[in-house]
Amino acid sequence: MKILQLLFVFLLLNSCSKVKTHPYSFYYWKTNLVLNETEKKSLDESTAPFLYTRFFDVDKVNGKFQPVAVITKDKKFKTDKQIVPTVFITNQTFLHIKKEELHFLAESIHQLIQKKAKDYQLKINNEIQIDCDWTAGTKDDYFEFLKQLKKISQKEITCTLRLHQVKDKNLTGIPPVEKVYLMCYSTSSPLENSDKNSILDLNIMKSYLSKLEDYPIKKIEVALPIYSWGIVTNHLGKHKLINALSAKDLDNPNFKKISDTEIEILKDGFYFGNFLNKGFKIKVEEISQKQLDSAIEFLDKKISSYNIIYYQLDSKFVEGRKF
Repeated sequence: MKILQLLFVFLLLNSCSKVKTHPYSFYYWKTNLVLNETEKKSLDESTAPFLYTRFFDVDKVNGKFQPVAVITKDKKFKTDKQIVPTVFITNQTFLHIKKEELHFLAESIHQLIQKKAKDYQLKINNEIQIDCDWTAGTKDDYFEFLKQLKKISQKEITCTLRLHQVKDKNLTGIPPVEKVYLMCYSTSSPLENSDKNSILDLNIMKSYLSKLEDYPIKKIEVALPIYSWGIVTNHLGKHKLINALSAKDLDNPNFKKISDTEIEILKDGFYFGNFLNKGFKIKVEEISQKQLDSAIEFLDKKISSYNIIYYQLDSKFVEGRKF
């Protein structure tokens, strides 16, 4: 009996010690497709065969659909990874859209993806990912657009899934795709006065995803943040963002340290490409490995298996990280 008990304890401990491993890749979200040595090394070392590459955004300007910030490619760019074309579409694009415009939009997006892939000789795979923060008011038209794009492109259409779209699934609906990419970041607005980390607050994420296991689409990949920024607050309490700031950037004799992540500017001047006045405050938000590990530990209980896509591939964010 004692031997059986010891064997049970051993098996229990052994099963608990097994840590899930997740193939991982990156989002590429810059306008020009080019990699420096640090980025190339990180991409080469990634364990999934994809690079999720933003090709362009789509917005509606004066009632007309417009591609915005269409990607260009450096001649030196090379990778063995398969490129997954990713397109961000603003929610307002689908407000008051006409039925016939949905087909036009899907056709135009497909053609522009094909043109860029051909022009730049990119090895794209059989997937197009659409990123849109759709709402209850736009869901029907957005979902119809996804169906139209699948029919026109003859490719697998996938889409991003935000935290509120999981929590409020009865209101925002379930997209007509077989695979979604759960965006585990932007848990709150950085432009609000808050002591929370707006990039990823674990308590907020857990609250939104408490019933994730009940989500009807079971093929879920996970997007996790590795980016950082600085939130500048002026004398009037107005905020603006400076991309890619980290705590080490706050080491400056013209800054008075308020905490490990916040400073007050002591002298007017140009800092990080911006003219900032004395008295302005900068709060840095970045994501530690401990936060990522905690997020993954929670998600492992909700999703049986998944790939991780880190946002985003930039030497400022990948250097020094152990994926």
